[in-house]
Amino acid sequence: MDSSDLRVFEAVARLGGMNRAAQDLHTVQSNVTARIRQLEESLGEQLFERHSRGASLTAAGRRLLPYAQRVALLLDEARRAVVDDGKPKGGLVIGSLETTAALRLSPLLLSFAQAHPAVDLVLRTGTSAELVEMVLQQQVEGAFVSGPVQHPQLEETTIFREELVVMTAPGCRSLADALRRDDMKIVVLRAGCSYRQRLEEVLIRRGVLHLRRLEFGTLEAIFACVAAGIGITLLPRALIGPVWREGRVAIHALPPADGRVETQFIRRRDALSSSALNAFVDLARRSLPAQLEAAE
Repeated sequence: MDSSDLRVFEAVARLGGMNRAAQDLHTVQSNVTARIRQLEESLGEQLFERHSRGASLTAAGRRLLPYAQRVALLLDEARRAVVDDGKPKGGLVIGSLETTAALRLSPLLLSFAQAHPAVDLVLRTGTSAELVEMVLQQQVEGAFVSGPVQHPQLEETTIFREELVVMTAPGCRSLADALRRDDMKIVVLRAGCSYRQRLEEVLIRRGVLHLRRLEFGTLEAIFACVAAGIGITLLPRALIGPVWREGRVAIHALPPADGRVETQFIRRRDALSSSALNAFVDLARRSLPAQLEAAE
């Protein structure tokens, strides 16, 4: 068993068939089939169940797959380490909360692109839970999340701190008034969103145990529902500011323990920290807090 065997095995497992793996690897199906058969013989275990729709992993194959994926990542990391001469260049994939991307990242991304034109930057968004998993699986090199994360495999850098507030319909005078409504609902992003989790915790501490949720995929939909009096939500004050100033919603401050949040940049402790990544994090640490202070 060598790295090329594991590369073929991973492709078949990922794509679910010998023919599809052959196309992905730019070879012929007979070569892929022979390599898998040799690998199974060397290990003394059947790795795939063959069927009319392709191939699916056996129990032994499922145990092997994480190692094959790690080897592929390690080889790619070794290649990138060799060609990294200290000048930011090549690909860089960064993750971000949707709210952070919408509110904070445009000036940062523009500045980075101007300063480092040889870097091909890709931004992926998700919830904090999704982004933590992306970093752990090395699908992104680092990500902006709502902290604290406190994972033993991750390094955390606090980028900035900001205030979370509860947003309600404009006629609501206080959070207590909103909670007295029998039909009160929370209007939130999908499960795994750190702001959603924080709002649920805030309400549970105030005795609201049976939460009725309306889940939406965009901030615009959440703003519209809250403005219409359908429910309440919790988001950064700076994000709500333009909507609040227009009089479309009301905002309600929380005690510091509930309302203060850190945005952190996380990355794997054991992964390569490329020159491109280091330059990006350095620029983020310098520019994002200054941008936040200017907005306030």
